[in-house]
Amino acid sequence: MVPGANGKQLFGWFIPAGERAPALVVMHGWGGNAEMMLPLAAPLHAGGFALLLLDARCHGRSTDDSFASLPRFAEDIEAGLDWLAGQPEVDGGRLGIIGHSVGAGAALLVAARRPGLGAVVSLAAFAHPALMMRRWLTSKNIPHWPVGAYILGYVQRVIGYRFDDIAPCRTIARVSCPVLLVHGQDDATVPADEARQIHAAAVGDAVELLLIPGSHDDYGDIGRQIGRLIAFLQRTLGRVQ
Repeated sequence: MVPGANGKQLFGWFIPAGERAPALVVMHGWGGNAEMMLPLAAPLHAGGFALLLLDARCHGRSTDDSFASLPRFAEDIEAGLDWLAGQPEVDGGRLGIIGHSVGAGAALLVAARRPGLGAVVSLAAFAHPALMMRRWLTSKNIPHWPVGAYILGYVQRVIGYRFDDIAPCRTIARVSCPVLLVHGQDDATVPADEARQIHAAAVGDAVELLLIPGSHDDYGDIGRQIGRLIAFLQRTLGRVQ
């Protein structure tokens, strides 16, 4: 178990990869768990990376909490990074994150406030939490005004953050490490245009956009592109010596 924020315990699988290897925290999306990210584990490990596949709080076998949120996913990722940095098999100066959906948004939030992070691979991040919530409210036939607007405000009060302050389309401008934005062109949950929106908001040329065939949760299609993910990570974090 990995010690998390506020005394919570995070379940995770640690897969070492030789002495002083670069390492990745791998974080699932909303309602998922570490097991859902396992299809990426074998090729990433073969590429020379130690891995920590985590269950976020309120997910999988990690400790429950009063609620889950993107900022709490980010806290859990940071706990994983801190834990990895303390492992003798890991080079604490070569750490990165792979996140999916909410986990991807959380990875970008961490990168925006954690100098020295080596790289981020974002899988199917949404551009702004309000866009996601509005789509969900529409799917439930809940009008934006006044009910939807009240719900959006209420959620922000509960999680303790303004959506504008944690939205990937905003946080990306504060990220200094290399980022690879990967998004399925057939994603019906988070349209690929949102990846383009995040990419357009980036500062400098360290953020790359990779659009691939596939949907929001289709790891098969992402798996067929794993070579490009590994090449990006090897270029930014380096191979095992």
